[in-house]
Amino acid sequence: MQAAVSAIEYYLPEQTLSTAELAAEFPDWGVEKIDRKTGIRERRIAAPGQCSSDLAVAAARKLFASGACRPEDVDYLLLCTETPDYFVPTTACIIQDSLGLPMSAGALDFNLGSSGYIYGFGLAQGLISSGQAARVLLLTADVYSRFLHPRDRSVRTIFGDAATATLLAGADLDAPLIGPFVYGSDGRGAPNLIVPAGGMRRPHSAESAVAVEDQAGNVRSQDNLFMNGGEIFLFTLDVVPLVIGQLLQKAGLALSDIDFFVFHQANQSMLDPLRKRMGIPAEKFQISLAHCGNTVSSSIPIALKDAAAAGSIPDGALVMLVGFGAGYSWGATLVRWRAIGSALLSNRNAR
Repeated sequence: MQAAVSAIEYYLPEQTLSTAELAAEFPDWGVEKIDRKTGIRERRIAAPGQCSSDLAVAAARKLFASGACRPEDVDYLLLCTETPDYFVPTTACIIQDSLGLPMSAGALDFNLGSSGYIYGFGLAQGLISSGQAARVLLLTADVYSRFLHPRDRSVRTIFGDAATATLLAGADLDAPLIGPFVYGSDGRGAPNLIVPAGGMRRPHSAESAVAVEDQAGNVRSQDNLFMNGGEIFLFTLDVVPLVIGQLLQKAGLALSDIDFFVFHQANQSMLDPLRKRMGIPAEKFQISLAHCGNTVSSSIPIALKDAAAAGSIPDGALVMLVGFGAGYSWGATLVRWRAIGSALLSNRNAR
């Protein structure tokens, strides 16, 4: 059996944070400057008390409502999140109960950021091809707004909250529909995108909650997200061309053989240089962050869903997915788009 993407849905919280609102809070950063640097018009913010599981459940229910799958059909639940409801128990188990999935379904969390969707594809494909599951529900959900200090414009202008649901189902086909995969990690970059306090290494304390102002005028405590934007930018410019080259070599393809590209939606000032450096035509490159911001592990599936809904991915297209971010961590894979639709129809007919 080969894994195929049968459906993708996403959920965005109702509350928005517009660029105009941010510009009013930071008068020296006008709307035009924020738009130029980020390409983001608004970010979605989870309501007080709304956690990752709530967003993920909403996204999954949208997928079930589409008719792609019933809750009782799911054999395995994978949740990618860096903002779990609790340290213990795993949030995936809470979601299993909320959605009414079978108690025979496996459920696990994995903690990964902007490369997490690629890793989730790899896990799902392994479960399906090995016969452990026929239908895998891959969820991504994060409430990064909980990490952001209100006076830290370096991150408040970028990140938004979101969740996505992707159904990967087994299809009786000769050729794989997803892959090959390329992964990578470099823990030396961990300090450049981190929430220093709150885990076992450094628990929350009165000391960790003390906020200080950096040289750029951004305010944060050790309990808040810190991002070294310059180092992250340099890391991305180095690793993304490398991982694309490795994936093409592994697949025996040239860049011109790829019909469409969906990268992690970091921000406009990062995506534009990457596209130009790789020589990717603008019409083959999805940018989908203006309405939701950088949604971490949810950014690739949101962009995929938006591109498909707009008719931007041709039937039969070979799509390259590339994720990169905290860890450092990165991954890339290929998806055959025409086979996705065919697999969905065959799976529906089989029920």
